[in-house]
Amino acid sequence: MRSLKDSLMLFFKGLGMGSADVVPGVSGGTIAFITGIYDELLDSIKSINGEAFRLLIKGNFIGLWRYVNGSFLLPLFIGIGASIFTFANFIEHWLEEYPISVWSFFFGLIIVSAYLVWKNLKKKTPGVFVALLLGIIVAYLITTFTPATTPETYWYVFLSGCIAICAMILPGISGSFILLILGKYIFIMESVKSLKLDIIAVFALGCIVGITSFSRLVSWCLEKFHDITVGVLAGFMIGSLNKVWPWKRIDDFMLNEKDEVVVLKESNLLPSTYAEEIGDPHLLYAIGFMIIAIVFVLGLERLAIYLNNEEK
Repeated sequence: MRSLKDSLMLFFKGLGMGSADVVPGVSGGTIAFITGIYDELLDSIKSINGEAFRLLIKGNFIGLWRYVNGSFLLPLFIGIGASIFTFANFIEHWLEEYPISVWSFFFGLIIVSAYLVWKNLKKKTPGVFVALLLGIIVAYLITTFTPATTPETYWYVFLSGCIAICAMILPGISGSFILLILGKYIFIMESVKSLKLDIIAVFALGCIVGITSFSRLVSWCLEKFHDITVGVLAGFMIGSLNKVWPWKRIDDFMLNEKDEVVVLKESNLLPSTYAEEIGDPHLLYAIGFMIIAIVFVLGLERLAIYLNNEEK
């Protein structure tokens, strides 16, 4: 059994993961990594398998709870769920009203997170640097994909959940941005805000199927090729910075069937160019929010180290 303090800390870490997961460009896996729960999260998710279902069918709920590490998953997932349902009501408004400040915060968050992930390496071999470069290229290419207009049928919502959740547990790859590419980000966010239970249930089922399968692959890679895998993850983070650069110009857009703007193509601009072409780049605010993000993440890391030492 975990203490009340441990459960509360897991709940707050879940809040952080959920907040990150609803933002296109930021990953909940990043928060899990820097708060020191990433490995336990993967191991716990892996335990949701045939044996777990056998215990459920037999009615051995105590055995099931222990087998799937329920004292870890429950407070964490409650925090993630609470954050998603709460934060979904604000994120679109914040991004619309204060885009430079919000994206600057996330830019700083990813920079310092990439540093912390890279610091986790045991040995920096040539292969690790190749893995880093590969991760950067893959993540960068993903951020250049054009969002699509796609069906709102149950099968596609299920498929979107399977794919997006895989990205959500990878530091640096945003599940929300994958949803954006799949054309389902706004649809899922609106479904959460308006409590469309059928869509939420189908999407959640897709997430369960996707995460229980993909977590095994990630865990195996970390176990067998730790430094190479960490190098790729750090590269994912660096490559995703292209998406969260604060100063952008919309080059092409379209209106979907609900008359909502879908950005098809955008360009990153220097603050000076942004000032000439669009308006105030809010440079001091941007720098300030980047610094706040860096201090925040470093503070989380120090807190996680302190709590782990306290447990020992």
